[in-house]
Amino acid sequence: MAAAVGVALLLAGSLGHRASGHPPTPSAAASARTAPRAAADTGGARGSQTRTQNAAVARLASYGLPLFCGGRSKRLVALTFDDGPGPYTRLAVAKLRRHDLRATFFLVGKQIRAYPGLAQLERSVAAFGDHTLTHPFLPSLPNAQMVEQIAGEQTLIEHVTARRVLLFRPPYEGRSPAVDREVRRLGMLDVLWNVDSADSLGANYAAIERNVVSGLRPGAIILMHENRGQTIRALLSIFAALARDHLQAVTIPELIERDPPSLAQLRAGGLGCATKLKPGSGG
Repeated sequence: MAAAVGVALLLAGSLGHRASGHPPTPSAAASARTAPRAAADTGGARGSQTRTQNAAVARLASYGLPLFCGGRSKRLVALTFDDGPGPYTRLAVAKLRRHDLRATFFLVGKQIRAYPGLAQLERSVAAFGDHTLTHPFLPSLPNAQMVEQIAGEQTLIEHVTARRVLLFRPPYEGRSPAVDREVRRLGMLDVLWNVDSADSLGANYAAIERNVVSGLRPGAIILMHENRGQTIRALLSIFAALARDHLQAVTIPELIERDPPSLAQLRAGGLGCATKLKPGSGG
């Protein structure tokens, strides 16, 4: 918990009020977070698009149900990367840029601190999600620590990237009613997946490619990790498969805005997706 304590101290003013549910008083941390967020979210056509996407995410989050995949009416998929930033972040961003693709990065607080500047680098190709401060199994934590892990990370990402964070992914798929309540209280959507690359289970680049390509269908949400060299090696083959199948890789907010799941599909969980591979434990 050392990293969590460090981040909590960094954000003591804003996080303390946020976790308690009371409105924050003006502070340096709050001002630093609010000003860039306003600039990023309201400027021009891009700002309008961001607001529309955020509204679509908020509507889905209001149901309090996890998202496993998008709709199936458009040829869109969502590539997601957990556990970053890390040593391969620059390579992942460069490959996404070169192929004009976008992805969603679920960041971990201790990694943001270990690799300063890389979360900001991802802004050009990414939407961001909360993956906790130190990647613990949340149901095993006391309630206060669970709240700190989720709320503290949301605040940290917003402060570092000047982007609103409305997406959450629980480490190790670790959900509970208390975790779900906290995620919903913070206005976030719980995002899981229906295609697991198995990179966190030690798959080599050929197996990662095979696992992802076999699950490429409209609406698919693909689980990968940006701190795995074998995953980065597999990306070009995955990108080639996307082009061959006329599929477009978009962020989770864009997928939800352009092709959201129906409420019935959402209620069906993983069974509401066109393909559901056996999940691993590396979310």
